[in-house]
Amino acid sequence: MYLKSVELSGFKSFARKTNLLFSAPVTAVVGPNGSGKSNVAEAFRWALGEQSLSTIRGKRGEDFIFNGSHEAARLNHAAVTIVFDNSKKQFPLEYDEVVVSRHVYRDGTNEYYLNQSKVRLKDVLELIAAVGLGQSNHYIISQGEADRMLSANKSERLR
Repeated sequence: MYLKSVELSGFKSFARKTNLLFSAPVTAVVGPNGSGKSNVAEAFRWALGEQSLSTIRGKRGEDFIFNGSHEAARLNHAAVTIVFDNSKKQFPLEYDEVVVSRHVYRDGTNEYYLNQSKVRLKDVLELIAAVGLGQSNHYIISQGEADRMLSANKSERLR
């Protein structure tokens, strides 16, 4: 199983539909300041069911929807779609690709989809837990965290 693509549409700074394709295993997302690296990492966590909005720099669902700019109008909906290769059947599904999507609307409504079928948050969480992508099983090191970990003393590392 590997990450094939992440599609962002109206999520935070991604006003236009943006599709990030990964042809090899990904270990890092890099780029200049302000290019959206943190938003990509947060989109991944958000689409996989993250419920702690503060950990993805938001207070309510509306905070994840593109709010407009000089060039583009504000949007009423945001969506993130993650596509995993499942040719080795690591996910307990009979599909060669597993597509997980999350949508949010300005009224705060969230919708979850699994291979284009509407599902519950619980279904998404159970599926990702089945392959070791649950909340405690994947690690996304956010901006500034690498420096903090490298400079931590022994007692800080034990926490």
